[in-house]
Amino acid sequence: MTATDRSIELIQTAAQAAADKLAHDIIAYDVSDVLSITDAFLVASAPNDRQVKSIVDEIEERLHKELGAKPVRREGDRDARWILLDYVDIVVHVQHSEERVFYALERLWKDCPELELPDDAKATRGKAQEHAKLQAEEDADAGFGELR
Repeated sequence: MTATDRSIELIQTAAQAAADKLAHDIIAYDVSDVLSITDAFLVASAPNDRQVKSIVDEIEERLHKELGAKPVRREGDRDARWILLDYVDIVVHVQHSEERVFYALERLWKDCPELELPDDAKATRGKAQEHAKLQAEEDADAGFGELR
């Protein structure tokens, strides 16, 4: 079994929306062979809670406006560390960067085929690492680095 055309359309639109809101490391997997509850997962992350919420809001708005899709379930809103949007055909995970590293969803789904994403979404790969490196440099420059 493979992801349906509808699932792919939802994934493409959600990935573009996430990229437009500067999400990091956007990736999508066809999980239809291993899960019966959904066809595909989209995973994206952001370095702060406000941006996680912003990405989720943009995905919801775009999927509703462009494809008439509304999530049947939304979880994780309270602290915006990991928000899950369940559209039945696809499940979207938007995680705070720290949660993304800790839970490592990519490790769980690495055997599933990756789905093709828009170029803007593909360009987000490695952004979390770049951001972490810049943050570490800024912290060091501000005197938060090593004790002298």
